[in-house]
Amino acid sequence: MAGSSAPIVGVLALQGDFREHIAMLKSLGADARAVRRPEELALVGGLVIPGGESSVIDKLSRIFGLAEPLKSAIRAGLPVYGTCAGLIMLADRVLDAIAGQQSLGGLDISVRRNAFGSQLDSFETNLDIPAVGVTPMHAVFIRAPVVEQIGAGVTPLATLADGRVVAVEQGNLLGTAFHPEMTGDTRFHQYFLDRVRSMA
Repeated sequence: MAGSSAPIVGVLALQGDFREHIAMLKSLGADARAVRRPEELALVGGLVIPGGESSVIDKLSRIFGLAEPLKSAIRAGLPVYGTCAGLIMLADRVLDAIAGQQSLGGLDISVRRNAFGSQLDSFETNLDIPAVGVTPMHAVFIRAPVVEQIGAGVTPLATLADGRVVAVEQGNLLGTAFHPEMTGDTRFHQYFLDRVRSMA
């Protein structure tokens, strides 16, 4: 029965800050586990794609035989939450991809990698995100992407003061350009877990 036991949530653990996501999900009562192989992906009811380097995650997902199973799972409705590089991986269109870079797709958006510049241009700000609560969320942006175009089926969840979109959802997919796992604010992960439970 949906919601009667701990949801099994995978975190793609090929590269990036997957350990922080696993810890946060476990703190919320999820059965969180690392996913590196197709057979591990098949066991989960939801998946987080962490921040890191999108081109490396793409390359490793293909080397480990995960790219096609991931695309199939997304098409089949698996709830997936991508942060930073994970948002890039879920985008249908990557505007400044390196040569040969591919995404998994699913979100009808165009994203720009490293939209704010280098690591030195990382920043923090407070965002109003009504979907997760009335209190603003402190957001950390590290070599972050930005959503430059959204399709008709995509709902923006958060924007910067200048109007640029930094969080979106569409069907079973959720994406943020920032890193909630780094601030101790569990609301986005809880929002995702609620979705996993509702779709179980």
